[in-house]
Amino acid sequence: MSAIFADTSYFVALLNPLDVSHARAVELTEARPELMYTTAWVLTELANFLSRTGDRERFVKTLAALQSDPRMIIVPPSRELFEAGIDYFRRRADKEWSLTDCISFIVMSEQQMSEAWTTDEHFEQAGFVALMT
Repeated sequence: MSAIFADTSYFVALLNPLDVSHARAVELTEARPELMYTTAWVLTELANFLSRTGDRERFVKTLAALQSDPRMIIVPPSRELFEAGIDYFRRRADKEWSLTDCISFIVMSEQQMSEAWTTDEHFEQAGFVALMT
């Protein structure tokens, strides 16, 4: 495993010891590959999830740790990626994929990744391997 995509559900499970997928998230983290990718959109979802007053500091610390990790690549927002995600979202009206999912799928395809740390079955519907399901 040379590179992996980290989805919102991975971060949520990792940060919440009560999450049903917490043990799996910890296990994956301990065997972490050389490179990990995520997107600003995934991190926005994580921030939204941790937006309650008591959880905000957990997000801030997590973001700082990710930003300082040389093995972590946070794909920044760009107009081109956003528009490509909107196009993908529009073309797959038969699916219940979020815009964040669609952008994640594009990044994974561009980086030739097939596996994601996620519990989201939408990744499998899109042809990727969800390693936390």
